[in-house]
Amino acid sequence: MTDNMRDAFTDKVVDPARKAGEALRDAGSKMSETGSTVSLKMLDQAETNTREAFNAMRAAAAAKDLSEVMKIQGDFIREQSSRNMNQAREIGELIMKFGRDTVGVMRGDKG
Repeated sequence: MTDNMRDAFTDKVVDPARKAGEALRDAGSKMSETGSTVSLKMLDQAETNTREAFNAMRAAAAAKDLSEVMKIQGDFIREQSSRNMNQAREIGELIMKFGRDTVGVMRGDKG
């Protein structure tokens, strides 16, 4: 193999393959990091939801009459609905950021 052929092979095959491998490794690292972030966020949300459910159950158990229980339950359902929407938005934003970051890493963006 001549030096020119070797250089051409390196330029056209070896270097691009090396760069692609590095990009895949970096993207995999970013995916792992983001997966951990999403998992921790979901655990935090589950903890919040559980704590609020127990708070509502305690309040209902201490209620003086059925109308107070119904108010507590209605308030909890309304607040939980709002919380669910916010939590879904947070997870969606994390996933979108993950997608942007991963594509950026694959393109070779620094950041």
